[in-house]
Amino acid sequence: MKLLIIEDDHHLSETIKETTEEMFETEQAFDGEEGLYLAEQNIFDVIILDIMLPEMNGYEVLKNLRIKGITTPVMMLTAKDGIDDKIQGFKVGADDYLVKPFHREELLLRLEVIVRRAGGMLKENVLTFKDLQLNLKNKTALINQELIKLNGKQFDLLEYLINNKNTILTKEQIFDRIWGFESDTSTTVVEVYASNLRKNLKTFGYDQYIKTFRGLGYMLTESSDSDG
Repeated sequence: MKLLIIEDDHHLSETIKETTEEMFETEQAFDGEEGLYLAEQNIFDVIILDIMLPEMNGYEVLKNLRIKGITTPVMMLTAKDGIDDKIQGFKVGADDYLVKPFHREELLLRLEVIVRRAGGMLKENVLTFKDLQLNLKNKTALINQELIKLNGKQFDLLEYLINNKNTILTKEQIFDRIWGFESDTSTTVVEVYASNLRKNLKTFGYDQYIKTFRGLGYMLTESSDSDG
């Protein structure tokens, strides 16, 4: 799963990253404008957002995200334990609040609750789609208990599609999510991996559930081509 930390305190940001590294792959932003830009890509499973930020404060970042229809769960960080701050945060769309300083265990517990509430998987470490099972811990994929041979990026692509089934994922979203913003390759690699993933699923008849939207991206859906 993917976490975005928007926090201008570099030391705290690194501490959060290290604390959550077993649960999430992490991107970091150190001011509000950069954080908003990254969050707008809509590739994250959860966002940790500080209130007091350079360029644009946390309330403005969150308000802009919600106006644009981005529903990624957001945990806000504040140095003050005042009810007014919490009310303002919840009004603009926050999912939870954490007051600094906080304990590592509380942060992890709250993140787990947020992600589970949003439909993600943490403790179980298994994603399912029909008779397909992805074990996120040991990176194995099974259909009817038969192993599917997938390389790392193909596994990541299938995981992303399952987590967002019935939603069109653009090639840019997939690229940013799996290869990263700073990758030296291009978005054409997404087409290559999507094609190879289909080939590996074809033996089981599961290639038909990955729909291509030409020039746009891909979607995993439970309706097959034969369903019309």
